[in-house]
Amino acid sequence: MIGPVLRVAANSVAARSLRAAADSALNNALLTLGAALAVAVGATFLSFSAYAFLESRLDHAGASAIVGLFWAMLGGSYFVATRRRRT
Repeated sequence: MIGPVLRVAANSVAARSLRAAADSALNNALLTLGAALAVAVGATFLSFSAYAFLESRLDHAGASAIVGLFWAMLGGSYFVATRRRRT
């Protein structure tokens, strides 16, 4: 008689912990998505503001080259850093 009651209690506890794990995973995913969006918007605004500043001092091609070189160096350093971790 007590067996079915214990089974129901165990199932509800398992379901509750499963819901908590799903909520935690969803919160982590949304926080990661929000952080990625913030980085993308920040990088875009940084690029445009740097380009506008440099274009007022230099010509169009020079400003584009400097902003492009900055992002190329940043991407290259990321590639080097991740390659070191893999090997």
